Amino acid sequence: MEKITINVVAKHAGVSKKTVSRVLNGEPNVSESTRKKVQEVFDELGYRPSPQARGLATNQSYLIGLVYDNPSKSYVYDVQTGALSICNQKGYHLLIHPAEYQNSDLVDNLTTLINDSRLDGLVLTPPFSDMHHLIELLDKSQLPYVRIAPTIMHDTSPSVISNDVEAAYEMTCYLVSLGHSKIGFIKGHPDHNVSEQRLEGYQKALTDNGIPIIPEYIKQGFFTFSSGEECGRKLLSLTEPPTAIFASNDYMAAAVLKVASQKNISVPHELSVVGFDNAPISSYIWPSLTTVKQPVEAMASQALTMLIETIQKKPLDNIQAQMEDELIVRDSTAPFRSSG
Repeated sequence: MEKITINVVAKHAGVSKKTVSRVLNGEPNVSESTRKKVQEVFDELGYRPSPQARGLATNQSYLIGLVYDNPSKSYVYDVQTGALSICNQKGYHLLIHPAEYQNSDLVDNLTTLINDSRLDGLVLTPPFSDMHHLIELLDKSQLPYVRIAPTIMHDTSPSVISNDVEAAYEMTCYLVSLGHSKIGFIKGHPDHNVSEQRLEGYQKALTDNGIPIIPEYIKQGFFTFSSGEECGRKLLSLTEPPTAIFASNDYMAAAVLKVASQKNISVPHELSVVGFDNAPISSYIWPSLTTVKQPVEAMASQALTMLIETIQKKPLDNIQAQMEDELIVRDSTAPFRSSG
């Protein structure tokens, strides 16, 4: 069986080896018709370039790092899936690097990772996407990077965002439209700025609807099932418990369903429960959760596209891309019924 090399591709496409190399490396000096013809030969012959050979030719590693610290496995999975889909298309490899946001050696560890791995670029997920001293380090090193879901805007780095304030506002207004005025809220991890954004949307919706903000209805969670269970128990043990609870992610909302079941509180007839993220658990449990769907996979794909274009020194149409959230109504919510 003939080994498929760059020379074989060039021969089949009727172009020079240099032209094939330019197509592989995404260089601009190739006509669209020629690029398409060479790509068709890649597909026909099943040609996959050697990253090592490409790296020697272009002084690149074709390796992109992705840094995360997030307790939600479904979120991390969606980010990885979206990032890998673009890496596979563009001939890059993805280095997944879990890190601890609170680790005092974080910046030193990431500096070592960047230097030892010869990364071409770095993807920052929350909460790293808002980490000021890390961003300063990357700016000084001139390593291309992209931020997913930052809450602090940065004019010089590409980013992909969604509007958590607006999404939380819409969800809270939906509960109000069902007749609920006693609405509990479980905050997300304090290290993640989106937690404050979701709280802001909740509070703004209450204020705009003339509903007082009751401090004892707001509890501090950490995006984990156990913290959601603890907060749910506190809320449902109040003298006047809420008739609806909005948890900042689906795992904490699922934990509230568990507490409600243990207390023989019927969901959604006596208590409406909503979450955020549209994690797989939101549709697997019963009653299935009303939630906010964030296009996490699409955000990661867009982020990788922007990063690779930056690495290849291509101009970006926009330095910031925004994706829209979607309210998903399921079985865990119903109109308020007075017990009186």
